[in-house]
Amino acid sequence: MTTYDPKRRTERTSDEVVLFDMDGVILDGRGTEAAVHARALDDVLEERDLEVDDDLRGPLATYEYDDAFRAACGRIGVDPAEFFHAREERSAKRTVSRLAAGVRTLCPDVDALSDIAERATVGLVSNNYHPTVEFVVDHFRLTEFGYVRGRDLGPEGFERRKPDPYYLNETLDALDASGGLYVGDRATDVVAAERAGLEGVFLRREHNASLDLGVEPTAEIGSLHELADLLAPAGIADGERTR
Repeated sequence: MTTYDPKRRTERTSDEVVLFDMDGVILDGRGTEAAVHARALDDVLEERDLEVDDDLRGPLATYEYDDAFRAACGRIGVDPAEFFHAREERSAKRTVSRLAAGVRTLCPDVDALSDIAERATVGLVSNNYHPTVEFVVDHFRLTEFGYVRGRDLGPEGFERRKPDPYYLNETLDALDASGGLYVGDRATDVVAAERAGLEGVFLRREHNASLDLGVEPTAEIGSLHELADLLAPAGIADGERTR
């Protein structure tokens, strides 16, 4: 059921958009599994004819570009930024292969997109790799999205992940929009939305049913179909909205 805080709702304008996170919102599942990164590391090591001690495999296969990763790169004599980019490139390729094989599917309420797209311009902005996001849109024929953006591969893209609003701001510029909604399933989505001047809509599903969000979204919904309550035409008073 939709919960809605009218005090946090701003007046709607004609150049607003509805943006969506991907993993857990459009695509079922929380994201790329750790095993994918581990196998991607094997790919890079094999290509470079490198062998590493077992104690270095964990830091080198981690999703994070952190001090432990950089220190491990120093021990095997490779440039951390370049090695991280190469491993992420292999992670993205392996992720695409898994998606093509049907390992993950769309969330069952994604059919709501067609109705939402008739009311507003829609876009997709994810912390997942940009090649992965592009593949999901093409593979599942998600033609409703006017703009899609995943993060760039490598350290720079890693640092620009939400809650940094970088990619949300880029999307707003691309769509010539000044405001709207961002629908996500994590606290970082709500924070990024606020930093980008958007209204954060928290989507509570089975995988985050017990999550204590810790931040206050504009609205909380249990299904993408409930977004209709937040997309009523301008001029309808808050008291007339369906809660």
